[in-house]
Amino acid sequence: MKYIGAHVSASGGVENAPVNANSIGAKAFALFTKNQRQWFSNPLSKANIKAFRENCEKYDYKPFQILPHDSYLINLGHPEEEPLEKSRASFLDEMQRCELLGLDKLNFHPGSHLNSIGIEECLKRIAESINIVLGKTKGVTAVIENTAGQGTNLGHTFEQLWAIIDSVEDKSRVGVCIDTCHAFASGYDVKSPEGFKKTFEKFNEIIGFEFLKGMHLNDSKKEFATRVDRHENIGKGFMGEDVFRMLMNDSRFDNIPLILETPEESLWEAEIKKLYSYVTPHITEERRG
Repeated sequence: MKYIGAHVSASGGVENAPVNANSIGAKAFALFTKNQRQWFSNPLSKANIKAFRENCEKYDYKPFQILPHDSYLINLGHPEEEPLEKSRASFLDEMQRCELLGLDKLNFHPGSHLNSIGIEECLKRIAESINIVLGKTKGVTAVIENTAGQGTNLGHTFEQLWAIIDSVEDKSRVGVCIDTCHAFASGYDVKSPEGFKKTFEKFNEIIGFEFLKGMHLNDSKKEFATRVDRHENIGKGFMGEDVFRMLMNDSRFDNIPLILETPEESLWEAEIKKLYSYVTPHITEERRG
């Protein structure tokens, strides 16, 4: 089964995220558990935690349907020691927030070398950061998001993602989130049927579908392989609708959160319905007869 939703607002308290998700007909959702533009925020109150859990139960959202995202400020591969430690402390805070809310995943961008250290060294720093934080937390999986490769951001190839995973000690608590826009912008031709097939064959060969913990469903405002991260609403960008039709009819993407991060939030409810409309009903042998 497909679980489609969007990255909804948690303004006024994390407990509002499941309410906002339900209001657009989402079967999954993403949220920030704190202000994504600040290093640290006030701790979650007992009331916040209780209300969040109650609202998730009320609207039937289980942990596997929820994909929280960490702060954009965090760089787990930072070349300088002080900003690296600050990033690790903030990432730990984010993971602990997920623990308190009963969530089992935290999605994050891997990191950037900032033209100060080599790619391999930066990837090792990212993995070391993950190991440190996993060692101080329980039950939450670190979900690495692929990037478009803009600037000095790493994680734009499956090989780079695997290099991080391969150095993580507890592989039961690490995974990947594939953003369709980022994949297309970084040079994976997911748009055509042949390219889609080859891309995910390569993903399975290098990383493996057992590590796929979620997806971000976004069209792209920029052309193929531009390495520019600009999301567009479904069917309105350079990717078109076919890639999303293929995703919706591929069982490899079942039972994980499929999250819209498209720019026009007012279209989310319609986009969720549109994506579900792409599903082709299976014809049974009896009906064929």
